[in-house]
Amino acid sequence: MVKDKDTKQLILDTAATLFYMQSYTAVGVAKICKEAGVSKGSFFHFFGSKQDLAVAVLDQFSNHLGATLISESIAANLPPMERLDSFINMLYEMQKSFVTDTGHLPGCPFGNMAMEQATLDEVIRKKVEQCLIDLAEPFRRVVTDAVKNGEMPEVNEEATADAMLSYIEGIQLIAKSRNDAEVIRILGPAIKSIRVPV
Repeated sequence: MVKDKDTKQLILDTAATLFYMQSYTAVGVAKICKEAGVSKGSFFHFFGSKQDLAVAVLDQFSNHLGATLISESIAANLPPMERLDSFINMLYEMQKSFVTDTGHLPGCPFGNMAMEQATLDEVIRKKVEQCLIDLAEPFRRVVTDAVKNGEMPEVNEEATADAMLSYIEGIQLIAKSRNDAEVIRILGPAIKSIRVPV
């Protein structure tokens, strides 16, 4: 049982890295199996298809980001606007480390998958949509707290959180296109000025 769990996790981790650093389309089951050192039989024991694996990978990315980047920045016990500063700083350092380690800035795993598969695969599109809805929730809490303590005027809180997340996705796309994490450092702080009127 432990071996099965370890093998499944190995496949997940390998696919996550390959999808993130290359692309979903560019990476086939054979490549995942080769990189993970497992047979195709093992792959299909755990995942019915590459699509099933992609859904599991997206869930893993969501859980990982929630337990690291989100919990250590936006969910931290800081004033709302300082949480946003903390988030931008951590996002910048994370993407900068990828450039240092691999030579490439990979951007957002959800944004990448949406750009690549949203018009091709409805199952993956819906999973990405849910991951982004979940990712917007911490921003909504920031906005709610900012309104309560007077750091922000009354706004449409849900729409403002969505706008903040959209801005983050956008600057990561620009940073990826330039392969330059400095885009995040320079443009990121403007997230604090985003407001959607009631």
